[in-house]
Amino acid sequence: MTTAPTHDPIQQRVVRTLAGTQVLGGVGLSAGVAVGALLAEDVSGSAQFAGLGGTFQVLGAALIAIPMSRVMAAHGRRPGLVFGYLLAATGAIGLITAGVIRNFPLLLVASVLFGGATASNSQARYAGADLAHPQHRARDLSIVVWATTIGSVVGPNLVGPSAPVARALGLPLLTGPFLFSLLGLLLAIAVLLWRLRPDPLIEARQRRVADGDDSGATHGSVTRGLRVAAGIPNARLGILTLALGHVVMVSVMVMTPLHMNHGGADLEVIGFVISIHILGMFAFSPLTGLAVDRFGGRAVAVLGSAILSAAALLASASPEGESWTLLLGLFLLGLGWSCTLVAGSTLLTAAVPADERPGAQGASDLLMGLMAAGGGALAGVIVHQVSFEALALGALGVAISIGLAAALSTARPQIQDTRT
Repeated sequence: MTTAPTHDPIQQRVVRTLAGTQVLGGVGLSAGVAVGALLAEDVSGSAQFAGLGGTFQVLGAALIAIPMSRVMAAHGRRPGLVFGYLLAATGAIGLITAGVIRNFPLLLVASVLFGGATASNSQARYAGADLAHPQHRARDLSIVVWATTIGSVVGPNLVGPSAPVARALGLPLLTGPFLFSLLGLLLAIAVLLWRLRPDPLIEARQRRVADGDDSGATHGSVTRGLRVAAGIPNARLGILTLALGHVVMVSVMVMTPLHMNHGGADLEVIGFVISIHILGMFAFSPLTGLAVDRFGGRAVAVLGSAILSAAALLASASPEGESWTLLLGLFLLGLGWSCTLVAGSTLLTAAVPADERPGAQGASDLLMGLMAAGGGALAGVIVHQVSFEALALGALGVAISIGLAAALSTARPQIQDTRT
């Protein structure tokens, strides 16, 4: 098999384009995150249902991963990513409408559609690895993840500026951030249609055919992908690391705005804390990618487990409202998630045969989404019935289990030599 050069001009163009869409998609996704729980509480009239908006968004991301994987396997990454962002843009319009007419069922349906932004942002990291050289797979994947930093940190800080825009349009204040979400998502679609050429998945397939590696067939069934991944130790560990890390992050993050709001924190302060959390999620991902390439996914998964555990402990000790412990805890929550995301994604991608990756990658996003959706729904009940502290301590137990699974796994610490 022909070994591709380390510096591939097409791969470099793909990574740059995906980085640009991640900036725009990050704004689109995160602009509404800081107020999602507050809007759900306001429309539903109960704090018990506050976590359902974020939960249904996570659920939507999981479910949308199923058709998205099939679209990508049949037609490439570009149509699949556009599909997710189009659904999210429709969801943003639905969330604004739900806030205006105060319709909670509509809010939940719109939240499911809005999850398309998460699905596209998540699958973009795999698109960044389609043409990557095996020795730099984690690096290229993490650069795409890193690009989300800019949009995702800016997004929550648009909560304040969105207020006068919402007033001028006669909309409820909590729907204002979703106007910025809509704009960011539409711009991301435009960049994908204009710049993501050639399509990385199709180009990778053509290269394999040219090298005589396979017939060019690519499978997008998440059921088949899950079966394939289940039979490979590295892939199993990758999916487990992704799913449990996502559960810890989502369950604590979605209830943090409510925890702060009940203590009298202003929307601007809540937005700042969420932006620091998102900074931790994405800003250091290139370092995480280099660490995975150098030390392996298992080692970085253990590190992510330790960081998530520290974050959960700090969050559990945080009083309602503003506190330095919550600010630091949310930053570490994002950083630990970054470790589990890059480590888990690289373990999975390196282990699974190239023609099975769309299905296996879709299955991983489906599972991590479903588990996080369950965690988010349970988070609202735990906070309502017990406390935010109890939620954080429960997340601590899940975080510890990631490290134990990675440390005790029989997965071999190696990078597969398959080119794409």
